[in-house]
Amino acid sequence: MSADATNPAAPGPVAPAAPRRRARPRIDLRRLGRAALLGTAARDRLPDAIGHVAEAHRAHFPDADLEPLRRAYVLAESSHRGQMRKSGEPYITHPLAVTLILAELGAETTTLTASLLHDTVEDTDVTLDQVGEEFGEEVRYLVDGVTKLEKVDYGAAAEPETFRKMLVATGNDVRVMSIKLADRLHNMRTLGVMRPEKQARIAKVTRDVLIPLAERLGVQALKTELEDLVFAILHPEEYEYTRELIAENAARPGDPLTEVAEQVRGVLREADISAEALVRPRHFVSVHRVARKRGRLRGCDFGRLLVLVNEDADCYAVLGELHTCMTPVVSEFKDFIAVPKFNLYQSLHTAVAREDGQVVEVLIRTHQMHKVAEAGVVALGNPYAPPSEEQSTGDGERVDPTRPGWLSRLLDWQRAAPDPDTFWSTLREDLAQDREITVFRPDGGTLGLPEGATCVDAAYAQYGEDAHACIGARVNSRLATLSTVLRDGDTVQLLMGQDPASEPSREWLDHAHTPAARIAIQRWLAAHPATADDGAGTAGRATPGAPDAASGLPGAVDGSSPAAAPTAEEPGRPEGADGPLGGVRGGRSPAASAVIVDQPRATVRLAGCCTPVPPDEITAFAVRGGVVTVHRVECATVTRMKDAGRPEVGVRWGETAACRVTLLAESFGRPRLLADLTEAIALEGVEIISATVAPPTQQRVHHTYTLQLPDAARLPALMRAMRNVPGVYDVSRAQPQHQPPGT
Repeated sequence: MSADATNPAAPGPVAPAAPRRRARPRIDLRRLGRAALLGTAARDRLPDAIGHVAEAHRAHFPDADLEPLRRAYVLAESSHRGQMRKSGEPYITHPLAVTLILAELGAETTTLTASLLHDTVEDTDVTLDQVGEEFGEEVRYLVDGVTKLEKVDYGAAAEPETFRKMLVATGNDVRVMSIKLADRLHNMRTLGVMRPEKQARIAKVTRDVLIPLAERLGVQALKTELEDLVFAILHPEEYEYTRELIAENAARPGDPLTEVAEQVRGVLREADISAEALVRPRHFVSVHRVARKRGRLRGCDFGRLLVLVNEDADCYAVLGELHTCMTPVVSEFKDFIAVPKFNLYQSLHTAVAREDGQVVEVLIRTHQMHKVAEAGVVALGNPYAPPSEEQSTGDGERVDPTRPGWLSRLLDWQRAAPDPDTFWSTLREDLAQDREITVFRPDGGTLGLPEGATCVDAAYAQYGEDAHACIGARVNSRLATLSTVLRDGDTVQLLMGQDPASEPSREWLDHAHTPAARIAIQRWLAAHPATADDGAGTAGRATPGAPDAASGLPGAVDGSSPAAAPTAEEPGRPEGADGPLGGVRGGRSPAASAVIVDQPRATVRLAGCCTPVPPDEITAFAVRGGVVTVHRVECATVTRMKDAGRPEVGVRWGETAACRVTLLAESFGRPRLLADLTEAIALEGVEIISATVAPPTQQRVHHTYTLQLPDAARLPALMRAMRNVPGVYDVSRAQPQHQPPGT
């Protein structure tokens, strides 16, 4: 797909020789080019130029029909005839090399056919309709998916919009991305004669977009070679140093990995387990990472041991034998068979220690697991083919492993990306999150999220833009803020408000890690600039006659002028007016008429520190000015009074049931929350004496109400009514607080 691809023999970064054993030697492009120039073979005879492809394809599909490949090659060769690569090779060598890469990975015939034709529509006069008429709709779709958009039409947006188009096509058929990855690999192999700045630009896009896609699709064979090629271009000095390390290790006499492999083979023979034990050299980037992590490298650090068996159960049998006969490093054990990675990868990982202290990493998997680990979705074949028994669920519905959760999420948010720049930058950010967690919903469903995701991300993953109405969450049955970071296996219950006009908070952007959440919030904020600028949001939005919970400004809840409740620091507050909300500025409290005191003509006041109401057990103390302050017996002030030797005054509840009480309500912020709370209180026939709303912290809002109840017996019903208001998660009596001596 690139007329810019060049000769690997030309000056420039040298493509690293893959240290792992390859199944076949790399194709000889010069010989292939000469074969292509000889023209097509006789009709119905397979051209010599695609002999390599046919051989590799038949290794995976012995009975494959090669006629589509023959016809595709004839069309591609005749269409590209006369076109040359910058290296001087006939252009047909590029689609042939890309097709060979896919054939060696085990791609089926339709993919290989489309691969041979993948540049015909872009670079020749062949049209998509002609491809469809000759080869069918599947091949047409694949060729269209990998065809670039023209810069003439899209300008600077051509590259991001091409990737957007390609990803959308991949959502319907993952084979589109398989062809693109193989195409980029061959172009990276032959990048040598380009200008250094163009090499760097292509390498950076490969690093930021295509390598993460190869990882997520599980195509490790392409991913590791792409990593090495990018490493050679972007970090030539570190690459050269790593190459020297590998060369020095290869020159040392004796290979400890080979010795361990032979030891493992002996252990498995004695256990009568049929298995292959192979030394798997690390690729350049892997060696570089290990060197940065461990410092000086030893022989066993340059590779790992791969054990291949026939059945899943054999994997665990091998693990048991190795842990029994050798010294295991328990901290290195991971079971990706029981819990596969999100990119289909399955294997057992363990490590054993040699007598000289070197640690050997061991991978244990079946042959089929190994095929999927190397080729990923390419090994899954044709998603259009009738499902096999293992690919079907009990109700006959197809299980489609080629449409993983991360791809579905990517397709969802890309639709909302407003412009190419936003899509391009967000795509790179999304692909940089290369680990995935699974969280559970209360209904038994699951959500796949990137590592580091919060409850905000879970809300938008589950509800889309309806998540604007989210007011909180429970994580593992405990209340949690929306900023809570989720862990793999958590159970998340999202609490949704009832107001259809609910709005997100700008603060949520600080806690949103997924593109879907960030784009949805940003779109809403952009569409409501005036609302966004005033700092309001889901944490509380002002309503007529209600305080602004978002700003934290206390206001009147009964329609009167805003006024905070008096505090103990207010000038002129009489002594004995206990606590910030519970006292009365003078005289006898209305609720105090329900109290009978053994001290005639005394002014009775209910202490604001503990707000006693019938039938609380109470006691009282005389303070200055002839005032008797009534406390609940468990109040901390009572203890201090007794310790100070202050005499108690006899007190008891009278027949009058009216009382004053201070209640604390905790809620998640949402629009009209305060209005709904005050309405619930009013419906219970309770008078609001004062109310304050603290500034929200982490989406939580704390309310304090001093209320006058006509009957103390109504208190439980009142608290229930307040708790039933959506968004309110707790209502409690004011707890006894520490008060200065003398109250």
